[in-house]
Amino acid sequence: MTAPLALLDLDGTLSDSAPGIARSVRAALTSLSLPVPQTPTGLRSFVGPPLPVSFRAHGVPEEQIPEAIAVYRGEFEAGGMWESPPFEGIPEQLQRLRAEGVTLAVATSKPEVYARPICSRWGLDVLVDGVYGAPLDHIPSTKATVIAHALSELGERVPATSQIVMVGDRHHDVEGAAEHGIDCLGVGWGYGEPGELDGAAATIPAVAELADAVLAHLGAREELAAR
Repeated sequence: MTAPLALLDLDGTLSDSAPGIARSVRAALTSLSLPVPQTPTGLRSFVGPPLPVSFRAHGVPEEQIPEAIAVYRGEFEAGGMWESPPFEGIPEQLQRLRAEGVTLAVATSKPEVYARPICSRWGLDVLVDGVYGAPLDHIPSTKATVIAHALSELGERVPATSQIVMVGDRHHDVEGAAEHGIDCLGVGWGYGEPGELDGAAATIPAVAELADAVLAHLGAREELAAR
């Protein structure tokens, strides 16, 4: 029998990456003489979605988005990418899920070329069965395409849809999972705004409840599928 699978968002779910992302956003917008969000909420809105989507939502003219991304990437690679430690307790929760036989894979809208070294830097790569991300920004991507990439790479390790769950903190996670017929569990410690996770199957209030929530949800889905 194929093991159940948990797809895990990175930014705002496994890692507290807002400081490095905010630093890179400030550099990009300042270089273009564009207004920088003055509230933590405004800057945190960049955490999770693909960069073109976020810059567009903040009024960056379409013709300036490539330049904004280039400056952002320069600042990110200069140090911002390492300002992304795991939330306290995440490693222990991942260890618990693996001990219970759950296949774990990171599925993030962050470009895979950054996601993999970040996970390696913080020791997350050895706690999961794969790290899958988006292509670089000149190639259109959504959370649904990232999930498709992860499932394709996992191949024979992918179970029935009822035994897959996406765990994330933004509406992109909910919507991307839904496109594949997969339930999403939202997390209460991430960067989503109020109401953003309304479409999730449930919301996990704290990191310490992550493993229990995933196991309970997958167990309930397995029972339903067997009826």
